[in-house]
Amino acid sequence: MTVPVNPLTSALAQMQAMATQAAGASAAEATARTDGSSGAASAGEFASALKASLDKISGDQKKAVGESQAFELGASNVSLNDVMVDMQKANIGFQFGLQVRNKLVAAYTDIMQIQV
Repeated sequence: MTVPVNPLTSALAQMQAMATQAAGASAAEATARTDGSSGAASAGEFASALKASLDKISGDQKKAVGESQAFELGASNVSLNDVMVDMQKANIGFQFGLQVRNKLVAAYTDIMQIQV
């Protein structure tokens, strides 16, 4: 029996690993700076915005799955139109999240290849 892998969990784990690695590098840079300014506030805001976006995508998917299960069970308050629209919204949200992840990974790869 195979265990299904949740793509959002995998993407979130990859992003957290990159954030941890980037935080280590930015902490070293912050201690090396002499002017005392730090970019940690903007990094924290970006991380929280990214987490909020992932949580919304996950919530949309859970809602769509819940509605589809309710429709399959014959709930009278759920129509096929609503199920299809919510499934498409969840799919578009997931595709958007996937593209954002791909862009972040590409940017990270480009930055790591820069010769210092």
